[in-house]
Amino acid sequence: MQLGLVGLQASGKTLLFNTLAKIQEDEHTYREEARVEVVKVPDERLDNLTQIFNPKKQVNATIEIFDIPGVGLADDGKVRITSAFLNNVKNNDALFYVIRQFENAAVPHPLNRIDPAGDIEFLETEFLFSDMSFLENRIEKLKKDIQKRKEDKLVKELAVIEKCFAHVNEEKPLRSLDLDENEKKLLSGYQLLTLKPLAVAVNLDENAIKNSGEIIDEIKKKLNYDDLEIIPFSAEIEYELSKLDEDDQAVFMEEYGIKESALTKILRTSYKVLGLQSFFTVGEDETRAWTIKKNYTAQQAAGVIHTDFYNKFIRAEVVHYDDFMKYKSFAKCKEAGVWRLEGKDYIVQDGDILNIRHS
Repeated sequence: MQLGLVGLQASGKTLLFNTLAKIQEDEHTYREEARVEVVKVPDERLDNLTQIFNPKKQVNATIEIFDIPGVGLADDGKVRITSAFLNNVKNNDALFYVIRQFENAAVPHPLNRIDPAGDIEFLETEFLFSDMSFLENRIEKLKKDIQKRKEDKLVKELAVIEKCFAHVNEEKPLRSLDLDENEKKLLSGYQLLTLKPLAVAVNLDENAIKNSGEIIDEIKKKLNYDDLEIIPFSAEIEYELSKLDEDDQAVFMEEYGIKESALTKILRTSYKVLGLQSFFTVGEDETRAWTIKKNYTAQQAAGVIHTDFYNKFIRAEVVHYDDFMKYKSFAKCKEAGVWRLEGKDYIVQDGDILNIRHS
């Protein structure tokens, strides 16, 4: 799964990428090329399991982070969306808008304003126009093809595409359109921008962190997006925090009133918008977090570990992380009745610890 960081120039997007990828370079370096890094997803649950089992290694779940060059001023002095930018955005499974709220005269905003809600609307509008153009062209082509050969497949596709076009024509993103699984499957190959899952990270200055709740509420009020995930953070603080050891991090976070690193929130939210979750396997050799889609069955989860586990699946030994941490051993979990055997159709829950029995 690949997550794309999208934003205007001077938003702190690249600094956030560097922090996530643990890249040390000049804080305000601007890059014209796209970059991708595989990033470990921090998980306190996995850390705790590692402390209990003391394995030879710990393997965190990972996610690909794609740093898309920021939107800036064109030669005519106007902010323009290029086809190269749109192509980079299309290649991602989900998007994270990195939006600027901080003031810094040395690093001017390309639109000469500090308006987080306006920046979000700017990106959404451009992506709506892109989708509208594609859908309009697709409708014309489908109508011509249907005149030549009246295939049910083409007729059904046209109905879905027209439904989508009517929605974006009302300036509504496709992710807010009620689509069934067949419709989603039909659209999956088109890489429609406003259909991609979305979350937002708002980059605040250091003084605004303690009032971040009020700032986010104000942004949501202006946007009227009730279900939009918005995370406040300070790219400067997170970058400095990433360079400290664990003890100094705790002191630093307390000083700024930070209870949890924004990077952890951002990666956790990425999982949420992508519809992903984690299950664990544990033992003397390793503790590992595995990434699966929500509503995966035990057999499907087994297949993520190894294809043979899927094909030769018998049962899954299951105990949830919360129950295991309460009793601290499988034997005590069995005594308490929270350890159980599940069949292939069991729906795996986020935080389950699995041991797969196979032939």
